[in-house]
Amino acid sequence: MARHDAQNWHVCSKMIGLLCLAASILLQHGVSGQRVKVEPEVLSYPGQTVNLRCAFTDATGIQLTMVTWIYEPKDGDRINIAVFHPNFDPNYPDSPVKGRVSFTPSPPNLASPSIEISNVRMTDEGKYICEYATYPRGNEQGITYLVMLAKPQNSASIVTVEAGTKPVVVARCESVDGRPAAQISWVTTANGNATTVSKPGANNTVTMISEYRMVPTAADNGKDLSCVVAHRTQVKPESFPLKLAVQYAPEVTVVGYDNNWYVGRTHVVLTCLASGNPAPLTAQWKTMSGEMPDTVQITDNVLKVLKVDDTVNTTFVCEVKNRIGTGKDQVTVFVRDTRLPEKGATTGSIIGAIIGIIILLVIIGTAIAMYRKHRNNKLNGDGPPKYKPPPPKKTTSSASRQLNTSYAPVTEDRPLPDQYYTTRSAEPVTDLDAYHDDDENGEDVREHYHSAAPSGWDDPGNNEVPPPYMRTDSDPQDYHQGPNVKRGESFVSPAMFV
Repeated sequence: MARHDAQNWHVCSKMIGLLCLAASILLQHGVSGQRVKVEPEVLSYPGQTVNLRCAFTDATGIQLTMVTWIYEPKDGDRINIAVFHPNFDPNYPDSPVKGRVSFTPSPPNLASPSIEISNVRMTDEGKYICEYATYPRGNEQGITYLVMLAKPQNSASIVTVEAGTKPVVVARCESVDGRPAAQISWVTTANGNATTVSKPGANNTVTMISEYRMVPTAADNGKDLSCVVAHRTQVKPESFPLKLAVQYAPEVTVVGYDNNWYVGRTHVVLTCLASGNPAPLTAQWKTMSGEMPDTVQITDNVLKVLKVDDTVNTTFVCEVKNRIGTGKDQVTVFVRDTRLPEKGATTGSIIGAIIGIIILLVIIGTAIAMYRKHRNNKLNGDGPPKYKPPPPKKTTSSASRQLNTSYAPVTEDRPLPDQYYTTRSAEPVTDLDAYHDDDENGEDVREHYHSAAPSGWDDPGNNEVPPPYMRTDSDPQDYHQGPNVKRGESFVSPAMFV
């Protein structure tokens, strides 16, 4: 068991040692890469002067011996272009940039040995390496990419084609002498695809050519097609709107025949409609029989029959030509003895409109009738009562019931002919026991209003004008009531003076 543990410990110690070694190598490489400070990328146009900066950030414990600038083109070998040693003058070996490269500032120093290249060319693009020779760590370096820019000349054009069955180039787009290469795309609703190729341009530039291919049809003529060019030197992509140009033979249609040409009908017209690319110039009318009837007049693409007879009982053909081909259409005319019954195209709509108007008039008439009835009811007072009449009160047979205790009593000296009675008051009440018995004394005037009182008379308690036979405090005239009649002796209601 102890031997097994010892073996495991030995394996673990080896693995730990390897991990530590790898970490130290990576750390040393990372620190080394970080010590030499450069710009990752520098952009320039031809003819400008570029500054490639370089500096050693932390030289603690390190002796800087020498610095060398190395140029590595995209396709080629490394070339030393500038060397500096503190004990010697700067040296510029033979290179493509000799005479145009120099240390800056001058004289240089090892802490920041930057260089500048004047009158840069497109061929100067590539990788520039600032490499330090140090002790005791050895060489350390930083890399800068010089990217040369050249704004391309962009253009797009349409290619006129004929309708067919095979794919052909219908549009072309170019981005000439750009650096780096431009990106070309197409925007269209046409059914096709693009192919893009590149070729070397002048002075280390790139020319991009894109072609749009499709099977052209007559329906594609005039469709929108746009070429979009994107490049690093442009603020936004440049768009070139185009329209497809597809040439095709004329497409012809004859209109105007309604299948109702009868003998004696006058001024019927056939029209020949044609479309094509290029546009057709003229239309030619002819008949299948070979002879044109005498009653026919032709003006350009319009054929007019002045009067229908048996001679126009034939087939009329319209033929149109252009540079691509010929198109035609025909109509066979059947001459009838009598005209067909004309079908009103708007019969259904007219019937519907009449029905709608009738319904509208009915609704309006009903509304007017209801309004007038309601107004008449209000004027005639035929509406429902405005109040709920109080129930009749029970009285004893010996007690005399008066209309109002404040009225002057009736004297026997007053002749009876002055009293008037009416039988149009409320119906007699037979079941008096169903009402309250506790209100016999001190009854209010409202007790004298019966449920059968004429409609529109309100309770005086509601501050309305009492009926003419009632007395108010402001009325000095005395009114008399009828004689007291016991309920057991008569069912006639109290009298009402007129």
